[in-house]
Amino acid sequence: MLRHSDIWHALDRLAAENGLTASGLARRAGLDPTTFNKSKRVTRDGKLRWPSTESLAKVLEATGSSLAMFVALIESPAGASRRRRFPVLGYAQAGDPGMFDERGRPTGEHWDEAEFPELDDPTAFGLEISGDSMAPSYRDGDVIIVSPGADVRRGDRVVVRLKTGEFMAKQLQRAGTRRVELAPLNPAHPKLSLATDEIAWMARIIWASQ
Repeated sequence: MLRHSDIWHALDRLAAENGLTASGLARRAGLDPTTFNKSKRVTRDGKLRWPSTESLAKVLEATGSSLAMFVALIESPAGASRRRRFPVLGYAQAGDPGMFDERGRPTGEHWDEAEFPELDDPTAFGLEISGDSMAPSYRDGDVIIVSPGADVRRGDRVVVRLKTGEFMAKQLQRAGTRRVELAPLNPAHPKLSLATDEIAWMARIIWASQ
C-alpha cells in the first residue's frame, strides 16, 4: 500500500541526493518554492495533501531522474545511506532576531529540516542561498552546512554574525587579537576588516550542496 508519508519521504530524499532542500527542489523544477514545504503536506483541517503528477514530472525532469528511480526511493528503507536531518533556514532570514543563541546554534520555531550527508557536529545547521550575491562560490538554491563546533582556520569559508545582528558569509584571511580580516565570496564585493569586539560569533562552512 502506497502511503502519503512514503511519497513525501521520497521527494525529500530526491532533494537531498541533489544537494537541495524541498524548496530548492521545487525552485529547480520551476515550481513555487513552497510547493513541497511541510506546511503544504496537510491542510489546516487535517486532510492529507499529495503532490500532483505534474509537479512530480517536473521534478524528475529537472533532476534527470526516472520514474523507476523515484519508485526505488519510495521502496528503499529510510537511513539506507548515512544521512541526517539538519535544521535549515533561508540565508536571508539568518540576520533576524531569535534565530541563534549566543554561541551560533539554531533556536526558535522558524527552522525547516532537510536531509544531507552525515557530519560530526550535532549542532550543525544549513542555510539555503537565495540570489547571486555569493556567486560564483554559491548559487541560488545551494545549501551550505555550517558547524558552530568546528575550529576556524585561515582560508576557511565562514559565516559571521555581528553584534548588530548583521549576518554575512566570507572567507577568513586573518584573525588577530584585535581585528579580523575577511575576503568576499563574490569578487565584486570589497574586503572587510572588523574589530574582534564587533563579532558575536563566527562558524566554519563545512559542506555545500552544489
